[in-house]
Amino acid sequence: MTLIATASAPTRDAANVKAASSSSFSAGMKVLPRPQRTAMYAVYGFCRIVDDIADEPGPPMAAREAALDAWRGHVRALYAGGDPGPAAMLAHAVANYGLAEVDFQAVIDGMGMDLAGLRGPDLATLDLYCDRVASAVGRLSVRIFGMDETPGRALAHSLGRALQLTNILRDIDEDADMGRLYLPAELLTKAGILTRDPAEAVRDPRLGSVCEALAECADAHYRAAEAVLAGKPRGRLAPPRLMAAAYGGVLEGLRRRGWATPRAKVKVNKTRLLWQVARETLFG
Repeated sequence: MTLIATASAPTRDAANVKAASSSSFSAGMKVLPRPQRTAMYAVYGFCRIVDDIADEPGPPMAAREAALDAWRGHVRALYAGGDPGPAAMLAHAVANYGLAEVDFQAVIDGMGMDLAGLRGPDLATLDLYCDRVASAVGRLSVRIFGMDETPGRALAHSLGRALQLTNILRDIDEDADMGRLYLPAELLTKAGILTRDPAEAVRDPRLGSVCEALAECADAHYRAAEAVLAGKPRGRLAPPRLMAAAYGGVLEGLRRRGWATPRAKVKVNKTRLLWQVARETLFG
């Protein structure tokens, strides 16, 4: 993917659908009515573009920083009534669902943190990162789902962090290969792991206690999200329930597998997810 998207609107829409269909969130999106599904595809497409900018290995750092800055400008222009350039892909979702500019900017800032490289961030920095790259997306999503402000923001806060911490635990080795170590400094130090070199840290036999402590934190966020959903607030609740089921299953699988090397990949249990989709479709 190029650093700055320039495709026409129909091409962008098709690319958004294709990208979302191959993601772990596809089941949650597919149960939405078409207008909300289209809005979610646009948000997902935006997230994929800026995420690719941060992760694309070829271009120099300065070029990728400039590309993220350009997207900040495109989003500002969209809300200011100027020429939004490729951010036009978000125009209908913003207009129809009152999405907040600050949340799109937060996502870009989170990708900037990725680009700068995180190596054993302190807990506060890790929480900020999770808020930007995941809970901000949740705040955009719950508006599209039609949730009220208070339960919507509470759900975005907890479920976003649960999903992102699960991602971090799932992708420890892949992130280390990219020079990134998201495991928090306080937990690493408590385990006696003083290095912040990603390749060294993820090979340390004491890593299991760090991962298990972070898994417990993720589990607490899943429980908080479930408490919000159990209250049956207004809105389309099937997508967040499906996301929680999918990623909660991954977290369970990671804990059953254990944290010692070599770490086999753990994926979404498709049978379990299909059952949850059927349940939500019939009874949600």
